[in-house]
Amino acid sequence: MTEKLPHIAILDDYQNAAFRFADWNLLQNLAVVNAYSDHLNDEDALVSRLGEYEIVCIMRERTPFQRTLLSRLPNLKLIVSTGTGNASLDTAACQEFGIHVAHTGFLHHAAPELTWSLLMALSKNLLGECNALRSGVWQTSVGTDLKGKTIGIIGLGNIGKRIAGYAKAFDMNVIAWSSNLTESAASSYGVQWVSKEELLIASDFVSLHLRLSDRTQGIISAKDLLLMKPSAYLINTSRGKLVDQSALVEVLKQNKIAGAALDVFDIEPLPEESPFRYLTNVLASPHIGYVTEDNYRLFFEDTVSAIHRFLKVDESKKVLLQDSKESK
Repeated sequence: MTEKLPHIAILDDYQNAAFRFADWNLLQNLAVVNAYSDHLNDEDALVSRLGEYEIVCIMRERTPFQRTLLSRLPNLKLIVSTGTGNASLDTAACQEFGIHVAHTGFLHHAAPELTWSLLMALSKNLLGECNALRSGVWQTSVGTDLKGKTIGIIGLGNIGKRIAGYAKAFDMNVIAWSSNLTESAASSYGVQWVSKEELLIASDFVSLHLRLSDRTQGIISAKDLLLMKPSAYLINTSRGKLVDQSALVEVLKQNKIAGAALDVFDIEPLPEESPFRYLTNVLASPHIGYVTEDNYRLFFEDTVSAIHRFLKVDESKKVLLQDSKESK
């Protein structure tokens, strides 16, 4: 009797990219692979879809895998998540349920590149001018210079330091704050340390570069937003929940700040009714900071390799078990 091959599900493959950026033939004759380009929010629907799968490949933080969902997938043996960490994956529950977890590599240059693209587009009202041109209108606004302006970076980690470098190349004044950042650490990167309040008051552009955690969720509150200049812009390419979303909507509606560029949201994909889709002073992109050719190639090649290693080890265990039975 032929043994049933393990089934692999690739979730949230929005661009049908998984098979384009890696050679899945390595798993030929070892497993059955299916990719899904849609997104499911409902837990029951996810359980119905994934019940037969032993291996699930997830794009970091697109579909959360928390304890309740994991407890309903008894056949699941391996989760491969893109990126070096995934805040929406309950690793403790995985360990409890005997589900192995593997992560892929991650390239740190993609997100800061998008951040800077958004900042520059905001400063020149690029989206508004391009849309006006398409509708037959010529020059509708006056852009903002970057030279001499102040950028406030909240979080001076791998990405924040890159943004600081970009900003200095454009002759901007760079200030930074985070709860762990010290004056001497900031100075070593040629950046001025300030308090959060000072940063929000002084900055022409505020850019967020923090990991989402219980400590950082809502770190930019309604009160914080009101400290910003009416001419200032907020850029968030890190995580939506770092900012009080309702407060941000109100501040933007009332033009209390000049605008915002957002690549991340508290609910993703962004609901059709979200104000961030239609506010004219918002430049919104669909969480594409990490969506690049090099990153996808790394994600999916590492995913294939991780699955291959797992299946080979699993196959070896079966062979050892069979040999043990036959020797008795």
